[in-house]
Amino acid sequence: MLYFLLCLALLVLGYFTYGAFVEKVFGANSEKKTPCWDKEDGVDYINMPTWKVFFIQLLDIAGLGPIFGPILGALYGPQALLWIVAGSILAGGVHDYFSGMLSVRSGGKSIPEVVGDEMGSFARQTMRVFSVILLVLVGVVFISGPAALLRNITGINMQLLIGIIFVYYFAATILPIDKIIGRLYPIFGALLLFMTIGIVFGLIYHGYEFLPNRDLTTNVHPKDLPLFPLLFITLSCGALSGFHSTQSPLMARCMRNEKNGRLVFYGAMIAEGVIGLIWATAGMTFYQSPEAMQAVIASGSPAAVVNEVSTTLLGTFGGFLAILGVVVLPITSGDTAFRSTRLILAETFKMDQTKIARRLMIALPLFAVAFVISLVDFNIIWRYFGWSNQMLSMLVLWSAAIWLAQKGKLHWIATVPATFMTAVDAAFILQAQIGFNLPANISNIVGVIIAAVSLIAFLVLVRPTADTSKTAEPAE
Repeated sequence: MLYFLLCLALLVLGYFTYGAFVEKVFGANSEKKTPCWDKEDGVDYINMPTWKVFFIQLLDIAGLGPIFGPILGALYGPQALLWIVAGSILAGGVHDYFSGMLSVRSGGKSIPEVVGDEMGSFARQTMRVFSVILLVLVGVVFISGPAALLRNITGINMQLLIGIIFVYYFAATILPIDKIIGRLYPIFGALLLFMTIGIVFGLIYHGYEFLPNRDLTTNVHPKDLPLFPLLFITLSCGALSGFHSTQSPLMARCMRNEKNGRLVFYGAMIAEGVIGLIWATAGMTFYQSPEAMQAVIASGSPAAVVNEVSTTLLGTFGGFLAILGVVVLPITSGDTAFRSTRLILAETFKMDQTKIARRLMIALPLFAVAFVISLVDFNIIWRYFGWSNQMLSMLVLWSAAIWLAQKGKLHWIATVPATFMTAVDAAFILQAQIGFNLPANISNIVGVIIAAVSLIAFLVLVRPTADTSKTAEPAE
């Protein structure tokens, strides 16, 4: 249990130390007006209490990823916990903080516009297309995923549940953010906290030995899958996820003070890291071996692990509440995935969103497309999601590095994780069957070379701009 507690303590310490350092490097300024003051429109730009903004951000970014990803990552052994801790503090927290704060500084722009401002018009157009496709896929999957979980615990017809979730997503997409999302998320947050804390106390109450295997030198994956780069693609939410950058601008439009950014963006990532840490630990503690857990996953996906762990540790009723806590995660990411898509399209086509008729002009065809996609088996396409998700995180980290370098600030806090993820993404697509299917030893070397070339190009080409090299914004 000491290893688990140490990881937990490092995550909390990381928020108060490295998180404060990242905030200082960025130069958060309590005197600068945030978008909710200058652009309040009663729909997307709304002045909201900080505690509510934090909970919405946490539930926005925490889909099934910080549960399913860590469960799959646990198959590799306790090394997964190291990635959750290091990834959340050094990569995911930085990624989420800058995707949110750069949106704040740009007046609440969506992530394609933020990346485009730093990396040029081609990157902007690429990110627009990429983000919309990614978000629609997320939204569709987060309709069928929670519907399946709810069917398993209620017995209600699957198609009826899908219809109900579709209606909720549509309403959450077009109505002002404080009308549905702002009111329901505190309740959802309470379920999430119960689920997270309940699993830990359940393990303790039933006398499980925490992390019986603490060998950090051996890869114990039942299928002998390589640790690099697969762990860093498989275990994304809970450590580093590009999807978060599409969600952060939603709260950048509602946050009252730049000084709240560390809690809202960096803090929500750390909280998600805690969720991922608990579920990875539960997987490695509850089952006698990785092979035993793999057998359960093979019989019914990671959802089967969630169901078995929750009902065994917390009983029928407690397990029911815990599973509901899991169900709300994809729902609270699915609704904001569609909302983010609406806003990205509105920015792309320069359509004002204050009037509901304008919102419907985007939402109606958007949901029509989503409905058609929901009828198609796109498992092959979805296999690319993990890689695409981490490609997005890499681009956002490089954008943050460019912004910092041009401002004459310490860019290494973004450059190092950006370089690492460049190596991961390149190596994965080169060796994966859905990519170029090259041998692992060759693809890993080439991935490192691509990352090194990217770093050198960045150091050579990116320089402080004339107006900031002499008067860089102060770090506060």
